[in-house]
Amino acid sequence: MILKFVPGHPLLMHILIVKLSSIGDVVHTLPSLAALRRAFPDSYITWIVERKAASILENNSYIDQLIEIDTRKWRKDLLSRETWQIVRQKLKQIKQRPVDVALDFQGLLKSGLVAFLSGAARRIGFESSALREPASEIFLTDQIAVNRNSHMIEKNLSLLRALNVTASGRYEFPIAIAPEDEEIVEKQLAKLGAGQFAIINPGGGWPTKLWRAENYGPLCDWLWERYKLFPLITYGPGEEALADAVLKSSKRGCAQKLDLTLKQFVALARKAKLFVGSDTGPLHLAAAVGTPIVSLFGPTPAEVNGPFDPNDEVVGRSIPCRVDCYRRSCSHWTCMDIPVEAIKLAVERRMR
Repeated sequence: MILKFVPGHPLLMHILIVKLSSIGDVVHTLPSLAALRRAFPDSYITWIVERKAASILENNSYIDQLIEIDTRKWRKDLLSRETWQIVRQKLKQIKQRPVDVALDFQGLLKSGLVAFLSGAARRIGFESSALREPASEIFLTDQIAVNRNSHMIEKNLSLLRALNVTASGRYEFPIAIAPEDEEIVEKQLAKLGAGQFAIINPGGGWPTKLWRAENYGPLCDWLWERYKLFPLITYGPGEEALADAVLKSSKRGCAQKLDLTLKQFVALARKAKLFVGSDTGPLHLAAAVGTPIVSLFGPTPAEVNGPFDPNDEVVGRSIPCRVDCYRRSCSHWTCMDIPVEAIKLAVERRMR
């Protein structure tokens, strides 16, 4: 029997979460998932997500159905018959249980379209000024006012007001880590002989978010000399050369690189004494599990996307062009011209 939402019986809802990417954006939506599950413990929750970010959500007990899509591949073969067959298959999968409410946490045309095509009678999203693509408002039935300067986690939670759900207290980030992933991390740490360690993550997704690789090497040396923290260099797909550049710039040779899956990174972050890196997925995963953080911010605002623990450190330059920047390329790139000494001071504050 298919359970259909009836006013007065909200526990029977089929709720569709539309948050497609990126890794950090998905992490920032996890507290909303947890709040929904607490408010509607017997509801059926579907989450639709891009394949590149899906592993974070796998085996999550709060999600009844996880649907992976690959819109980048679809765009490349837009006229392909196979592409449209896959699209129809995914829509059929969503509609196996009639969707009552779709929550568009993304604010893009493609996410709004997914919400619309789900057949949900209520499609909830942000007010037009807070949408990343304002034209996506045409797909929404309910638009919620938000504070544009609030953290993305709070913005996402604000959508739940349309369902009379409020969240308070400590954020919950449900991420399921398999024992096998924890074991892999334990074995790698044992092999390296790493005791207490710091995670150094030089990647950033956008070129404009990157701190120079040659800066990380001296920082690694200092972390070992000052705190006896073993520097572990983590990296994502296409970032191994960046990790190698960091290793090359370390004179003491104390740093080591680790090639991990996202779930294995989470297992590693739970054990780390410190994380240093810029605005990228691993930073947000580290924040989710409570790793002490020193972060470097340039083209994106830390108050919206940064670590949310007030004890964590955010380092950035106060220059006019940083306001509402969000540039993925820049001829100046001065916002990330942050001295190594500034990061050392931030580490000292965070390690007190």
